[in-house]
Amino acid sequence: MPRSARRASTRTGYRDRHGRGMRSAVTGPHLPPLRTRLDFFDVCVASAVEYLRTLWPEELVGVRFDIAAFPPGAAGPDGVDRWSTDPRRRRVTLYRVPIERLVQLHRDDDWHRRSYIESCVFRAVAELLGKDPWDIAPERYRHF
Repeated sequence: MPRSARRASTRTGYRDRHGRGMRSAVTGPHLPPLRTRLDFFDVCVASAVEYLRTLWPEELVGVRFDIAAFPPGAAGPDGVDRWSTDPRRRRVTLYRVPIERLVQLHRDDDWHRRSYIESCVFRAVAELLGKDPWDIAPERYRHF
């Protein structure tokens, strides 16, 4: 059975089922949207970078932070890279999947995952600046 000309001409590229309009979010209008691992990782990296930029404004001017899924190439003798730095181009690249999947936390919750992601950002920036990682953010995890 051929489609009607009216239906074919009104198609706009989004899912409009049976003429009822655009579908709503999966969580509905009264619930917050779902948070994915990707979003969590991006927020953790962004907050750590923002914090480091306040501590080291002159040293981090023009530094670009990228997030990639995997490191290029095969694993090296030290295992799979979590990040790479390029001091000449002032670039830090964090590899999301190895950071998320290859860590063995003693407690698997949001706080510990966030702490590990931030520590990777701190160590990558320390490598870029040629400093000790403990000197990058000495006050970050001091508990009184």
